[in-house]
Amino acid sequence: MSLGNIFDIAGSGMNAQSIRLNTTASNIANAESASSSIDETYRARKPFFAVMHNEFLNVNKDNEFHSKGSEIGAGVEVLGIVESDAPLQPRFQPDHPLANEEGYVYYPNVNVVEEMTDMMSSSRSYQMNVEVLKTAKQMLQRTLMLGE
Repeated sequence: MSLGNIFDIAGSGMNAQSIRLNTTASNIANAESASSSIDETYRARKPFFAVMHNEFLNVNKDNEFHSKGSEIGAGVEVLGIVESDAPLQPRFQPDHPLANEEGYVYYPNVNVVEEMTDMMSSSRSYQMNVEVLKTAKQMLQRTLMLGE
């Protein structure tokens, strides 16, 4: 793996964690939003990550496979954001302005404690990727100074 690939991998990790932080913030912001129907109620969202792969196999003229090396992972990508299928929280509040005919108000399926844990985890992962970038930059600078 070259030193240049490290910047791409850490950058993709920072991008993924930034999206994770944004979805977590959105979940927390909507945690207590009320609705009168199940269809209109906010549902918790989570990003779906996958490893980006380099082309690590090379096919020669005889259709024999030869490995280029151990470069399998090339970063992380966000494949999408999925809504949680956990049940919503119906609360019996007949005096609430958004209560339906039966007196129920629906609240999102957001667990604030879980979301805060996700926020701390993604924040720390983002910080670690920044540290990787800083370390790679320092290594590159020291390598360039060897020629002086």
